[in-house]
Amino acid sequence: MLHSAELEYDAATAISQGRRDRQEDAVAADFLAGAGTGFAVLADGMGGHAAGDVAARIVVTEVFSELKLRAGEPEQLEPAIGEVLHSAADGANACLGEYASHQPQVQAQGMGATLLAPVLFRDRLYWISVGDSPLYLFRDGALIRLNADHSMAAELEKLVARGRMDPAEAAAHPDRHCVTSVLTGGGIPQIDCRSAPVRLQHGDIVLAASDGLLFLAEEEIAEVLAAECHSPSARIGAALMRRLEALDAPEQDNAAFCVIKPFDPQAPLPAPAEPAAPQVQMPEPPPEPAAAHQRAGRRVITFLASATWRDAPGAGRSKTDASA
Repeated sequence: MLHSAELEYDAATAISQGRRDRQEDAVAADFLAGAGTGFAVLADGMGGHAAGDVAARIVVTEVFSELKLRAGEPEQLEPAIGEVLHSAADGANACLGEYASHQPQVQAQGMGATLLAPVLFRDRLYWISVGDSPLYLFRDGALIRLNADHSMAAELEKLVARGRMDPAEAAAHPDRHCVTSVLTGGGIPQIDCRSAPVRLQHGDIVLAASDGLLFLAEEEIAEVLAAECHSPSARIGAALMRRLEALDAPEQDNAAFCVIKPFDPQAPLPAPAEPAAPQVQMPEPPPEPAAAHQRAGRRVITFLASATWRDAPGAGRSKTDASA
């Protein structure tokens, strides 16, 4: 029996359509207060396929339902988590195939979605992933990608590391953003399933995201997490969304993510910031007009609205499937 740190979780999801005509990301999470266990499921529909938005929702619905049915008995779920996650992925994949078999247009053009599902039991993190949606751990100022990257970009970087490709050639490769494994209803070329846990600790931040978040460099993501590491997960999500919006990228893809903060409920609160150094007393300025006083005291409050998915008319292209 694994020793368990009694961690609880603060989690929040967020989603943005970006500059696309259609929302093809989907995300859902289940973290009950005080439960000490929880999970998130995220899928990124393939924009180069018909019905990528439907594919993402099918994958999230099927995997979420399978995990939710078993979440009430964590003592039985954890020892079988690898098998359960594989079964959930296979079930979602089969549903995609069944849906496509009744849609002539989909049969002709194909449909698909990535899958990323982190599952937590107290201080232990497991996951399954298919595709290029990243799962990060932020600890002690460092951002670490935990899951495999099933994309041509990862394959090209391996060639660069082995000295078989020039870095500039790899960076400009036309197939760089193609995925090499995805749920389509057929065979699944690659699956990354963590059956041995990664140990978490108080102060960590787990971030599951679609690749739309990667319009930000990993250094920028780490900068946001470092600045907001003592903030609630919803505020961290809002800060990441603001940073994406500030880019104002004309090709901004759909972006969805779940921020998960494991915490020890018995841990002391962060120490208050050091008081500011005393300032030199300056002569009082002459009185200002009343209107100026009113503006000076205004407060700005930002709210984060999160959802699992939403529809929009039209079609957008976010990435292509290398196997198509």
